[in-house]
Amino acid sequence: MSTQSHACCTVPPIVDDGYKEKGKWIQSDGLKTYHTGSSSAKSGILVIYDIFGFFPQTLQGADILSSGDHEKPYQVFMPDFFEGSPADISWYPPDTDEKGKKLGEFFNTKAAPPKTLERIPKILKELESKHGIQEWGILGFCWGGKIVNLVSQKGTPFKSAVAAHPAMVDANDAAGVTIPFAMLPSKDEPKEDVEKWQKEIKVKNVVKWWPEQIHGFMAARSDLKDPKVKKDYEAAYKFVLDWFHDTM
Repeated sequence: MSTQSHACCTVPPIVDDGYKEKGKWIQSDGLKTYHTGSSSAKSGILVIYDIFGFFPQTLQGADILSSGDHEKPYQVFMPDFFEGSPADISWYPPDTDEKGKKLGEFFNTKAAPPKTLERIPKILKELESKHGIQEWGILGFCWGGKIVNLVSQKGTPFKSAVAAHPAMVDANDAAGVTIPFAMLPSKDEPKEDVEKWQKEIKVKNVVKWWPEQIHGFMAARSDLKDPKVKKDYEAAYKFVLDWFHDTM
C-alpha cells in the first residue's frame, strides 16, 4: 500500500473520556448491532469487537471509520456476538490462575470461532438486503483478529481485511488468506508468530507494528487519556482508513 498520506482520509478529533456514540442500534440475525455511517453508502465494514464487547473506545473507532474517508463513505456494523455477556475486562491480563481459567472457559465457549463464523454470512446477507451494501471490508480486534483471519479464506465475501493487535496468530491461517490483509500488532503480540504468519501469506499484505502500545490499544483496553496512546490510536485508525481506501 502507499505510505503517502491520503488527503481523503482524516480522523476527527479523538474524545478521550465520556464518548457518546454517533450511530444507532439495530438488529442483524437477531443480534444487537451497532450501526454508524451514511445510509447512502454502498460500502460496508464489519467490525468484530474484542472479547470485552462494546466499549466507548471501540464505538468511537467505528464512528471514525464511517466518516473519516471523505471520498468513500462507509456504513459500519458491529454485531454483539456475545449477546450481552462479554468477558470481564478485569480478567485481563490473566495474571492469576483464576483469571486464566475464566478466560480459557470463555474462549472455549462463547468465543469459540466456529460459533461466530457460521453467523457472519447470514448477518451480511441481511445487512445487504436492508441497507444496500454492495461490498465489504472487515476489521477485527484481538479475538476478532483471529475471526478475520479465518473468514478471509477462499470464498470470502470480503474484499479487504484488517486485524488489529490480533490474538492467536497462526501461520497456518495465513497461507489460505485470499484478500488484501493488514495486520497491526502491538508490543504484546509474539514477534515470532507474526513473522511466521507473514512468511506464509501469499496475497497483498502489510504488517505495521505499534511497539509502544499494549494489546487492545485500538479497542477496549485503550487509555485515551494518555497522550501517547491517543496519538497512536488516531494514527492507527488513519492507517486503517488508508488501507481500506486502497484495497476496496
